[in-house]
Amino acid sequence: MDRISDEERRRIAGLLAEGAPVWRLHREINRSRFAIRRAVIALQRPARREPKRSPLRLSLAEREEISRGLAAGRSLRGIASGLGRAPSTVCREVAANGGAGRYRACAADRRALRLAHRPKPAKLARCPRLRKVVEGKLELRWSPEQIAGWLKASYPDDPEMRVSHETIYLSLFVQSRGALRKELARYLRSGRSRRRPRGLSVMNGQGAAGACRGRCAVGQFWAPPGTESRDSHPRGGAASWLVLGPELCQDSRL
Repeated sequence: MDRISDEERRRIAGLLAEGAPVWRLHREINRSRFAIRRAVIALQRPARREPKRSPLRLSLAEREEISRGLAAGRSLRGIASGLGRAPSTVCREVAANGGAGRYRACAADRRALRLAHRPKPAKLARCPRLRKVVEGKLELRWSPEQIAGWLKASYPDDPEMRVSHETIYLSLFVQSRGALRKELARYLRSGRSRRRPRGLSVMNGQGAAGACRGRCAVGQFWAPPGTESRDSHPRGGAASWLVLGPELCQDSRL
């Protein structure tokens, strides 16, 4: 495969800026047309966009101010007051990046950008040892909550062997993450292949489980025997008989 050198790449960039036709590129660059085409596509590809920071997140300038404040011996609350941030925000930032003695603004900012990258690989996909343990417990019909609690008690000093029950559910039901086998979902006690929303219940009328079977409107009822038809009833026919009772309905006709 022909490889374009840096000098040739710069020459191609200059010719493209001048609006040179394709035949001139082939005449001045002694490479195959496929190599030149790859170089042209790479040069015309849009530059990678810088990650957009949320105003809710700490900026590099704020992290540098935190680093200078720690070096000067200021308290975390005083640093947070100067930045206009909550003290808990500064406390979490310092604790997550080595503490007050090892905090470095550039390293903390690089770590924040790396953690903000999406999509993230699933933890069960990155850790085969953890995935094997979780799959074994699922085959024994353990619930994800039981597995998460057992891992925390069995591996107290190994953070790699920790996983939340929500991560297990996500890996089972969102197969694009490629963490757990799809057939393991049948070992769940619920027997469902999809999670039920938290607000869904059998009593709030949502879905087939909450629907009233055999229901019909009040207007579909006929008046009881011995009463007038619902069309000529002065108080609503069968509806008033159901709500008020037969005694009151008889009194209303007097």
